[in-house]
Amino acid sequence: MNTKPEDNSLSVAAQVTADHAFTDSYQNLHKPSSKFSSREAYLKHELQIMQPKRWRANLPFRDYRFEYEDTIPAMAATIGKVVMVAAIAATFANALGLGDAFILENVRYELLIASVFILLFSGFILPTANLAGTHGPLIPLIPIVVATGGHPMAFGLLIGAFGLILALSKGGSLLARLTSKGVCGGLLLYLGFIGTTSQVKKLFVWAEGIEKTHIAFVVILSTILLYAFLEHFKKRWLAVPLSCFLGGTMAFALGAPFEFHTAPGLPNMNPMYWWGDNTGWMLGLPTLESFVVVLPFAILAVAMWSPDFLGHQVFQKISYPQRTEKVIMNIDDTMLSASARQTFGSLLGGANFTSSWGTYIVPAAIAKRPIPAGAILTALFCIIAGIWGYPMDLAIWQPVLCVALIVGVFIPLLEAGMEMTREGKTTQSAAIVVFASTLVNPAFGWSLTILLDNLGLIGCKERSAKLTHMSRWIIPLVMFIVLTTVMAIVGMLPGIPALMPSFRQ
Repeated sequence: MNTKPEDNSLSVAAQVTADHAFTDSYQNLHKPSSKFSSREAYLKHELQIMQPKRWRANLPFRDYRFEYEDTIPAMAATIGKVVMVAAIAATFANALGLGDAFILENVRYELLIASVFILLFSGFILPTANLAGTHGPLIPLIPIVVATGGHPMAFGLLIGAFGLILALSKGGSLLARLTSKGVCGGLLLYLGFIGTTSQVKKLFVWAEGIEKTHIAFVVILSTILLYAFLEHFKKRWLAVPLSCFLGGTMAFALGAPFEFHTAPGLPNMNPMYWWGDNTGWMLGLPTLESFVVVLPFAILAVAMWSPDFLGHQVFQKISYPQRTEKVIMNIDDTMLSASARQTFGSLLGGANFTSSWGTYIVPAAIAKRPIPAGAILTALFCIIAGIWGYPMDLAIWQPVLCVALIVGVFIPLLEAGMEMTREGKTTQSAAIVVFASTLVNPAFGWSLTILLDNLGLIGCKERSAKLTHMSRWIIPLVMFIVLTTVMAIVGMLPGIPALMPSFRQ
């Protein structure tokens, strides 16, 4: 007979505790790790008690703490940054006839530029904005941009402008809400599979180049066994450093050549040097025509942000415990910080084209760590790598680079995609987005499948029936038409020549 009153009192007490937790500060709610039964329980509690503040100072130890788990995503992010910026700078250098010295100096310059914006946005004033990384899918388009007379500064400034418009209009979060679990899961599966296979192929190509093909097989097999071992003991967050150490050590022991050759130093910090007629890019400042030429490429670049950002946010949601909504990556804030970083980076003379930083957010989500602490460590590591020089050599060595990307980014994306498509009517949408992405690219597959899914032709019919006309077909149709038209203009639709002759190679 006394059960009901007792339950009511417990319910009231629980509610009071919950209300207190919601209003109390992080400092008061924080408990040392020794008070918890496991390390994982402590990390989950840290995520649940954080109260990030937008556009106000978020300070270490007052609003969050540094943990040794933060070093893992910071290390993975630094490796990824060196590699991706080097890839973009090298692609530009090859197209413009610039030498290796330009590539090395611009990568160093970009590492220092990135560190400033990481600290300012993700570290302090926008703690739920993911770090602004590198837009890898744009790399194949760079030779076309250069061949048509495109200017890197004009390209970067337009990306920043369009990204800012999308962020302020909250278009990124709107598109995320229109994307079902099936579409998002399929996108993660595609990105994870394509990324994994590409890195395995690159490692074998590298091994064949040094006439030691067996090294690639041994390194990949060892990485698989190590990853399974870490998964079994719930230490998967250690996969990046241990895999890099294992891959590099085994490759060197088996006879793979490696040496440090990038000496310490600083890049030229003068923007006028980079945009001079006979220095840096050797292009001078852009003209109005330069902006017109790169306009469709800039639209395409920003349109490709949404699936990229959405995939990172969803992976975070899958990896984090309940009651952590406040620390989940905010898509619009991430777009805002990426736009600002792109604008100033281009004005200063950097080669980077930005997007959400996948090599940071994926390991951070696995380690169950919030964005700010690891962001500050990433900025520190970028500064060290840029000035010291030697870590850049290690980061781009294929046995280290390939296994870092496989276990730190692509395998976790595969796992998240399979998790999202495990239940409900999601497999149809997932299959279509993989199919359509294979036909053209992930941006095309994402936009087409959202349209089909929201119309109710595939996926969950009940979900489609609950959508408004605007969400069901107007926005998805307009987005698909605009994106496909831009791709047709620049010649990205397979078998169809570019609609504008100036974009034909």
